[in-house]
Amino acid sequence: MTAHVLVGTTPADPARRGELLALARRVGADLAFLQLGSPGLGTVLTRLADDGATRVVLVGVGGGVGGGVGGAAGPGVSWLRRVAAHWWATYGAGAPELLTAPAYLNLTDETAWDDLVARARPVTGPGPGLRSAAWGDVPRHRHQVLVCRGPRCTAAGAEETAAALVLELARHDLGDDDVLLTQTGCQFPCNRAPVVTVHPDDVWYGGVDPAGAAAVVAEHLVTGTTVERLRLRRVAPAATTDRGRWTRD
Repeated sequence: MTAHVLVGTTPADPARRGELLALARRVGADLAFLQLGSPGLGTVLTRLADDGATRVVLVGVGGGVGGGVGGAAGPGVSWLRRVAAHWWATYGAGAPELLTAPAYLNLTDETAWDDLVARARPVTGPGPGLRSAAWGDVPRHRHQVLVCRGPRCTAAGAEETAAALVLELARHDLGDDDVLLTQTGCQFPCNRAPVVTVHPDDVWYGGVDPAGAAAVVAEHLVTGTTVERLRLRRVAPAATTDRGRWTRD
């Protein structure tokens, strides 16, 4: 039995679940997410294997502007293959033959689905595995920038904010060893969306549009100067045994 899985790969994809689910139904595939969404790819693969699938073809979705694992368009096809290969190796005896399409499906051209399925390549043995530094070593970054991708921030344009951060970091030649860009679930405060935080400085920014993202990179991450016009003053816990009380600065 051959099964097909449409895989949402970027943090933006869970927000368009309805659109992806409708597409999956049209092409006769299950839907899974590589990050920030449920069901996760591993969960779907395990269910299909347990149900007796002998061959599973994975086709990732591309074409969004939201950042993925360190990139504006999401993780590349090699990342999907690595994750799939890891699942294949850890499932053990009875794992179905696993194949991945050579490119991502663009949502504006779903007619490419059949061609991508036909050109899918097998993941054999442990495959590429998880052996690169990105999979094994704690990053050496000096700053970590967290971009909130909760419902309110996403609706307020956090996808464009994340893409702008990626472009500005590249413009200033800041790589993962300088700044690690990570997209998260809700960070609060929702009414100050889109929210971006910079650590270990513990600086919170609100209303960060693409222009604000450029300022955060150029001023905070390059020169060390806080962008005061965007800064949100974080409420600090009171020095008291009553942990339910907070003070304002």
